[in-house]
Amino acid sequence: MAHTHTTPQGAGHQQRLIATLSVTLTVFVVEVVAAFITDSLALLTDAGHMLTDVSVLVASTITAILMRRKPNSTRTWGWARLEIITAACGALVLLFVGIYALFEACMRLFGDSETAISDVRLLLFVGILGLVANIVSITILSSQRGDNMNMKAAFLEVMNDALGSVAVVASALVMLTTGWDKFDAIAGGIIALMMIPRAIKLLHNAVRVLLEETPQGLDLDEVRKHLESVPRVVAVHDLHASTVSTGLPILMAHVVVENGLTMEDGAAILKQLQDCLREHFPVSVPHTTFQLEPEGYSSLSIEEMHR
Repeated sequence: MAHTHTTPQGAGHQQRLIATLSVTLTVFVVEVVAAFITDSLALLTDAGHMLTDVSVLVASTITAILMRRKPNSTRTWGWARLEIITAACGALVLLFVGIYALFEACMRLFGDSETAISDVRLLLFVGILGLVANIVSITILSSQRGDNMNMKAAFLEVMNDALGSVAVVASALVMLTTGWDKFDAIAGGIIALMMIPRAIKLLHNAVRVLLEETPQGLDLDEVRKHLESVPRVVAVHDLHASTVSTGLPILMAHVVVENGLTMEDGAAILKQLQDCLREHFPVSVPHTTFQLEPEGYSSLSIEEMHR
């Protein structure tokens, strides 16, 4: 059976992602300029957070565009792995920004130097602008957020950044009403504490894919047990599962079957094996490769291959 890794919804995804990227990038530039004018750590941290949003949205947009291209003999999986590499890079940037912001927040709170916010009203205006932009982006992406993992990741990224904008607005309001400038450092620290765990999780998930670990939620021992329960299957060996990109798990295995099977018997067994992986487990694996082997067939084991 031929497999395809393109999506008919790619054009719609591409348009929505480009619109969201345009909004986010515009606000990012405004936040960076305003952060240097006001000397606001909360705003600078939120701008760093938004920079990660931009990188994720760029990756998602590129992925939506490139996923429409068919794989070829050079790139047999197309450009699917690109989103994982970009996600790992974005996570590293986010982690660096979060650690720096947390350190800077501690220095401003407990250090000797006094840092005054030069224009709190500008800070409030930009915070509200960022929040409005996040709401617009959420509205653009919400209708298609469940179409695939790429769209879901972009949607969650914008949702998370909206919390940072709320922190900036809250910081500005507190400083306007109390005059306590150090609350800006507290808000910056809160945003940083939101960023660091998410960066670590993003990086961990990306590394899992790059190391070709078994997809989360898929127990290979259970898979082996179910495959071996298929009638006329004797044993399963060289069982491997990994993830090519978000939402694209794959599995391959050598399946030992009884001797004397006809082509029709083999086809029936293959269908049962494929249906098992598609429907039985929490993680559906539609892309599987099975090598059927008759009893007594001898092939090099992995240990022998690497001697």
